[in-house]
Amino acid sequence: MEDDNKTTYKCKDYYKVLEVEYDASDEKIRLNYRKLALKWHPDKHKCNDAATTKFQEINEAYSVLSDPHKRLDYDLNGNYEINNYTLPEYLARFKGMILTCNGLGISQDSVW
Repeated sequence: MEDDNKTTYKCKDYYKVLEVEYDASDEKIRLNYRKLALKWHPDKHKCNDAATTKFQEINEAYSVLSDPHKRLDYDLNGNYEINNYTLPEYLARFKGMILTCNGLGISQDSVW
């Protein structure tokens, strides 16, 4: 039986969408979100469906990574397209997950 409380994330690397490292601070995530949202805002790209789609991806990524509970859930349970990573990206991504799983690099106060 599947756990109904788990969120299923689309097969996207939200860190790549926001152009941040996997251990990025909340401030860095917020700054990159603002920069990219301004760059890809549909008002700046009228009649461009690709820009609208990109803007929606940016908002989706930010809605997950800016929320400590959603970010933890995504980091632990997100869907990963392993073949889309370069070796350095793969090592950086899963190094962070190992540290998170071991309790390093994540503050319990900020999550629970």
